[in-house]
Amino acid sequence: MALISFMLLSLLLAPASESAITCGTVISTIRPCLSYLQGTGGKPPQPCCTACQSLQSATSTTPDRQAACTCLKNAAQKVNINAQLAKGLPQSCGISLSFPISTSVDCTKIN
Repeated sequence: MALISFMLLSLLLAPASESAITCGTVISTIRPCLSYLQGTGGKPPQPCCTACQSLQSATSTTPDRQAACTCLKNAAQKVNINAQLAKGLPQSCGISLSFPISTSVDCTKIN
C-alpha cells in the first residue's frame, strides 16, 4: 500500500511535460494526406480528413499545437507539397486547426 501511495504521489508531483504529442505521432497521423498534398487539387480523400480530425483532437493544448506545427513545418520543408493545398486542407476537410500547415509559419506564436 505504501508503494502504491508513493507512486501516485510521484505522478502528482512530477512536472508536466511541455507537450504530450511527438513528431512521430503527428507524421503518422497525417500520413494519409501525403499524396493529396503532393497532388494538384480536388477534394481530400476521407482518410486524410479523418487524419486531420485526429490531429485536431490531439492538439488541445498550446504546447501540443506548437509541437505539431513545428513538426509539420519541418516535414513540409523536406517533402515537396503543394503549399496552397496544405494551407486549405483543414477547411477542405471541414475542420479548423489552430495552426496552418505551412513552411513559413512561426510556430512559437501559435496559441
